[in-house]
Amino acid sequence: MEKRNHKAWLYLAPALVFLGLFLVYPLIDVFIFSLEEGYNFASQTSFGTGLYNFSYVLHDPYFLQALKNTFILVLITVPVSTGLALLISVGLASIKKLRNLFQTIYFLPYVTNTLAVGLVFMILFQKTPYSDGFVNLILGFFGVAPIDFIGGPYWAKMLVLCLYTIWVVMPFKVLVLTSALASVKQDYYNAAMVDGTPKWRVFTKITVPMISPTLFYLIITGFIGAFKAYSDAVALFGTNLNAAEMNTIVGYVYDMLYGASGGYPSYASAAAVILFAIVLTITCINLIVSRKHVHYS
Repeated sequence: MEKRNHKAWLYLAPALVFLGLFLVYPLIDVFIFSLEEGYNFASQTSFGTGLYNFSYVLHDPYFLQALKNTFILVLITVPVSTGLALLISVGLASIKKLRNLFQTIYFLPYVTNTLAVGLVFMILFQKTPYSDGFVNLILGFFGVAPIDFIGGPYWAKMLVLCLYTIWVVMPFKVLVLTSALASVKQDYYNAAMVDGTPKWRVFTKITVPMISPTLFYLIITGFIGAFKAYSDAVALFGTNLNAAEMNTIVGYVYDMLYGASGGYPSYASAAAVILFAIVLTITCINLIVSRKHVHYS
């Protein structure tokens, strides 16, 4: 038995080494950086240790704006994209002919380059001196005045960012949920049909509980992915996200490291630790809630 254990640890050793080098060590390093006050990147020295970096970040208007943007993005895109993906997946599951074709069509945005999709969205929504944009052209038919969705009011820019994020993340959720629906035993639906159970009740009492582990997985990964959003905003509003008031927490971390205000790894590390704490807290809350609402068969 001991020989088997040694052999198992030997097989695991390469993975453990890589995890230690590229996950555990950087995480510890970030925590250390976040506590070093007045860190100088060139001389690799600091004035001391403390919580000043966290205080600075939490009082920085740019970080507060990024925090606001990120939370709005999370609270809107995660439930909307998951709900739409569930409805689309149920619709696809009820289609027999051309099902594979429709699944492929819905999955195409996921394999398309993020920046390319962002460019298309920018063209659709951007108002220029020569054109009001395709979306404004449609809104004009309903008597709505042209809106500058890319460089205009905050709510318009956030609307475009949310729509873009939902468009990008929904195909993966559709694919996963379609597979989950296919794994539900037909016997349950046959029994409900014999009893004359309404379709809405079949959906809420059979379909949703049976695929609840998959839904929970998508919600958890959706929250984590939305909190790490950055490339979506860059694709729409360019690299100067602070000027556009559309920066995210990850964007703030990047700016502190490499952006126009770069060269402050301690501030970047503090922001990264705050993001880590937020994601960890929300994940733990979801795990607690899942104990009552997720059914593992």
